[in-house]
Amino acid sequence: MNFIHTENIEFSWGTKQILKRVSIDAEEGKFIGVIGPNGSGKSTFLKCVYRVWQQNGGIVYLDGKNTAHMSYRETALLLGVVAQHNTYDFDFSVKDVVLMGRSPHKKVIERDTAEDFHIVSESLEMVGLKGFEARAFAELSGGEQQRVILARALAQKTKGLILDEPTNHLDIKYQLQLLNTVKQIGQTVLAAFHDLNIAALYCDSIYVMKDGCVYAYGTPSEVLTEKLIREVYNVETQIIVDNHGNPHIIYIP
Repeated sequence: MNFIHTENIEFSWGTKQILKRVSIDAEEGKFIGVIGPNGSGKSTFLKCVYRVWQQNGGIVYLDGKNTAHMSYRETALLLGVVAQHNTYDFDFSVKDVVLMGRSPHKKVIERDTAEDFHIVSESLEMVGLKGFEARAFAELSGGEQQRVILARALAQKTKGLILDEPTNHLDIKYQLQLLNTVKQIGQTVLAAFHDLNIAALYCDSIYVMKDGCVYAYGTPSEVLTEKLIREVYNVETQIIVDNHGNPHIIYIP
């Protein structure tokens, strides 16, 4: 069953059409990547899926339900989000930020429970930030902040997860740690990537976007070819396949 399904998503910004009939499927429990050059529409598409922006046409389904007929709370019970940029104007502690992930599960003015605090601690441990609860979020490095935001999404306990350039600001150790954590949980994941080698390593399937359209779709080995990368990114590459069958892209100056 497809946990995320979109049909012919269109989005315009003023007179400029950003997305042109974008249809994707993310099967339950699968890790689906979205790649493409800057301006191809990756982040805009994800924002339509997780309802930051309203598409001008087409339908988004989550767990078989049309999001147009869902409240934002209902969406948040199904879908966690790790976005590119996360800033807060207030002096929140790390614990406070991760506790935000429990909000969809609560009634108005319902207090946090021992279970909520346990989930916060568990989520921070999963991202390697155990003991950071009292730290000020604003004082953390960009990479640490991104891991806190992942912990917040994990604390939501959703069936699906959206990752919009999730490894921005992270050094390689924490890139791998973050994505290993996500992969092991077994949620349905829809993630946009700049790094093609990271996408090849973690994605079950990949959608390639170009000029607001889906240009190609398939497994990493099917999609990440020298010909396609040349057509989409206008760069020359050499593809090497490792002993596990994973493609690795070498860029040729």
